[in-house]
Amino acid sequence: MKLQRTTLILLVLAVFLGGFVYFYEVQGAPKREAAKETKKPIFSFEEDQIQGVTIYLNKDQRKKIFKFERVGKEKMPWQMKYPKDVSASDASVAFLLDLLVEGKSDRSFTVPATQLKEYGLDKPQATVKVELKNREIHRINLGKPDFNRSFLYAQIDPRTQDSGQVDVLLVPVDFEYAVNRPVSEWEQSTEEEPERFQEPEAEQTPSPTEDKETPATEGKPSPTEDKEQPATEAKPSPTEKKETPATEEKPSPTEENE
Repeated sequence: MKLQRTTLILLVLAVFLGGFVYFYEVQGAPKREAAKETKKPIFSFEEDQIQGVTIYLNKDQRKKIFKFERVGKEKMPWQMKYPKDVSASDASVAFLLDLLVEGKSDRSFTVPATQLKEYGLDKPQATVKVELKNREIHRINLGKPDFNRSFLYAQIDPRTQDSGQVDVLLVPVDFEYAVNRPVSEWEQSTEEEPERFQEPEAEQTPSPTEDKETPATEGKPSPTEDKEQPATEAKPSPTEKKETPATEEKPSPTEENE
């Protein structure tokens, strides 16, 4: 009896498993393929075709503009033009460009233009304007996130059809993180600056006068000091050498004839 019950349970499980495989593999495969086909690239241009990018932010009732331009440098090809004229962060710009070029739309649908407010597209939180090298212009408007914040509602090159309908797409939520940055994150950091070649310091070659050390000059007596001059003996002057003999007193004629 127990064996039959176990067999019955296994049989039921096999039926459920077989049904799951059937519906998933056979019936669900076309739906999955159709879902894959709906994931189409957002834009059809390549990254090297982009010449300029402008971001218009409309968040918290504040409008901000960030403008970037390709300047042609190999290592740091992007320059921020507004609000500052400085080198742009390669990482921040590359993240946004990758979404524009490689990003795909999960699905798209058409709604009346009067319903754009429901998707946050009547006043987009951000608009990204892309200018190609051939002067072709493309735009993407970013609206609200969907119910589970996996995607953003967006419009690509927005236009209203003659029937009053507009196309709405679901794009990666990473777009929101890519555009909502402070100015400091758009500027090139010191870590991103390319290494500059520094010439080795030239060795100081001593001059000929420095190479040969000048021997210290010993205090040598001058020629006048080397040969001692004999002391000059005091010589008597001519008047002193010849002594004048004392004059003998001669008696006057009167005294002699006394």
